[in-house]
Formats: sequence, C-alpha cells, structure tokens
Amino acid sequence: MDMTVHEKGITKTEDNDWIAGTLAGRRVLMIVENLPVPFDRRVWQEARTLRSAGAEVAIICPTGKGYSARYELLDGIHVYRHPLPLNASGALGYLLEYGAALMWETLLSWKVLFRHGFDTLHGCNPPDLIFLVAWQFKLFGKRYVFDHHDINPELYEAKFNKRGLFWYLMLAFEWLTFKTADTVISTNESYRRIALERGGKKPEDVFVVRSGPDLSRVRIVPSNPKLRNGRDFLVGYVGVMGDQEGIDLLLDAVRHLVFDRGRTDIQFILVGGGSSLPALEALSKNMGLTEYVTFTGRAPDGLLFEALSTADICVNPDRVNPMNDKSTMNKILEYMAIGKPIVQFDVTEGRFSAGAASLYAKANDPIDFAEKIIELLADPALRATMGAFGRERVETQMAWTYEVPNLIAAYKNVQP
Repeated sequence: MDMTVHEKGITKTEDNDWIAGTLAGRRVLMIVENLPVPFDRRVWQEARTLRSAGAEVAIICPTGKGYSARYELLDGIHVYRHPLPLNASGALGYLLEYGAALMWETLLSWKVLFRHGFDTLHGCNPPDLIFLVAWQFKLFGKRYVFDHHDINPELYEAKFNKRGLFWYLMLAFEWLTFKTADTVISTNESYRRIALERGGKKPEDVFVVRSGPDLSRVRIVPSNPKLRNGRDFLVGYVGVMGDQEGIDLLLDAVRHLVFDRGRTDIQFILVGGGSSLPALEALSKNMGLTEYVTFTGRAPDGLLFEALSTADICVNPDRVNPMNDKSTMNKILEYMAIGKPIVQFDVTEGRFSAGAASLYAKANDPIDFAEKIIELLADPALRATMGAFGRERVETQMAWTYEVPNLIAAYKNVQP
C-alpha cells in the first residue's frame, strides 16, 4: 500500500524500507529537556528513524532514573546526558531548572558540533526556550526544527489555574520559538493550527507527525493474576503522575466505586512516576483506598506491558481544559495497541485518537467516570468490540510506521 505524504511526493510502504539513504549525509542534533532518552519514546523513535534514513544523530537530554551515564552510543546514536538540579515546583525552582538546562544544552551542543558536527538542530519542548540555543548556531547557517510536544501557555494555565505575567511570557517564548524555526513538527492537527495562527508559520513549513506506538515494542504479554490483588477486575493507568493528569479525579472515582457502589471487586494499578506521586499516594491512603490502588512508580517496559495486558479496561483521567483538549496523549494509543477498551473524559484529540475504542465521561465528573467503568466491566462483549476496534485503528492508521514519511518529509523541507 502506498500513500502520498504532505504533497511532497514521498510515499510510504508497510515496512518503511524505502527510507534507507533518504537522509544520507545529514547530521542532526536533537535536544530534549524534560525526559531522558531512550525513556522519551517519541524522541527515541524519531532519532532511530533519522538514523535508519542515513543521518548521523546525537541527542542531548537530562539524566534520570536508570539513565545516569553521561554519554552512551545506543543503536548508533550518540546520547549526551546532563544533570538537572531538581524537579521544579515554583517560580524559583523553574528558573534554576531551566537555567541549568540551557547552560548544559549550550555546552554540550558546542561539544557535539566539534566532535560530530551537525547541520540541523531539532528542539523538543517543553520548555519553549531551546530557541536560545538554536540562535547561536543559526548564525553559522544551521537549521532549526521545532518539535512541538506541549502547548506551554495552556500547560502553565492547567498547572497553576491562572494566567498573569508568566502566562504572557509563555506566549512570548512560544512566538519566538516559531519565528526561529525553519520547520515545525506538530503532534496533531490542533497543534498545527496553533503553529499557523499563533506562530504565523506558512502551511508548507508545518508537518504533523503523530506519536504513534511502535508495534515492534508495544506488545501483548501473558497476564499476571497477582496484579489483580485477589479481585475480579483490574483497571490500568499508565502515565506521568503530575498535577494536570487528573489522578485525583480518578481517586475520587475509585472512592465512589468502593464506598458508594460497594464495588470491592475492582483493583486499580497506576504505572508511572512524577513529581506528584508521593502526594497522590498520601491522598489515596487518606481516602482509605490503599488496598484498592497500586502505585508502581516508574516501571520498566516488562511491568508496564504486563499491567496493560492484564487490565480489563484502561483509563485516562486527564482534566478537560485547553491543554488536554488539544493534546494527543501517548497512553491512549498504547492502550489501543494492547487492545484495551478505554474510559476518559471527552476531549477533542482524545476522541480523535480513540474513537469507538473509548467511552467518554462528562467533563471532570468523577462520578460519571466511575459509572462508565461499571458500564464497561458489566459488558464483556462491548469490551472485546472496543478493544478490537482500537487495535485495528493502530495497526492500520496510527502506528509509528505511518508517521515515518511525515518525519522524512519535514527533514526534506529543511535542507542545510
């Protein structure tokens, strides 16, 4: 099956063997601040694709749990890591974190330039400050690709529930980022509209590259009954434990299920780490839910896929707000790749991704969320139908292999 991509005459085949050599001679430096590589799956998939296309690739990222080596050569990709002082939680904390990151990114960029060379700098937000690194190298003719992972003004508003001075700073940094970028990679159509309308980019310079799951990595494994904690059903969540992920709403839904509906036959497993994990564990304990909710913390792929494969349904409790409404959540696509039915609140991009693979609760209503879980658990046939729909949608439309041509087209658009 062939598919024309972004009107550039680039076609896609099922195995993507065609990409070999398409970027031969290119040298790329990728910078990501908020997650280490290869833990950041999107960045790692992009880097491996660029490498398969013949480019030499280096990545600058922070250290993190399980990723402490300051330099590694992984799959032919040079990975340079730097420390960060803390997980920021306030204005001073963010200033320290971003300042330290920019210092390390600048120093390591020059190191990569002299050691390997690069013609294209590929910046992955958040935050929208990597343009400050890119400015230095654009003076020498280097090109800048902006990979738009998060919409920062909306992220700030979701985190702090206000606008104010820092919100306007986020808008200014976003505008400067778009003006600096020669090519923009958007994760979905909502982000593409922001690049065109708020960023003033030309349509031909903005490419949608979704975060499709790699089906060679995301896999169904044998279930583990122990994860059910002796209960009949298991509900799974995978993702970051942060302020804006709505885990508190999920815990409210669990409390309704256990104490109002008497559903002591359901176990919840929450896989992931983040700055809010200790507070959420304390909240679960205070609500009397400890025996019904398992927090694993950041987990290796083996446990992650075991949890998803064992789960009867999976959930995404992200609040309905401008940030989450316009953002594509990787967890949704991973749930679908494992063939699991989903419950989530009704947001634009979440509905686009999942379609009939999900039930949609009323906005930020944990009671309705809980009732949707009950509805699904009561209907095995519906669960099977929804799970099969999601898996087929990923296999035929949304796996990473379908995004590869768009990534290559973006790089063809930004010739050194």
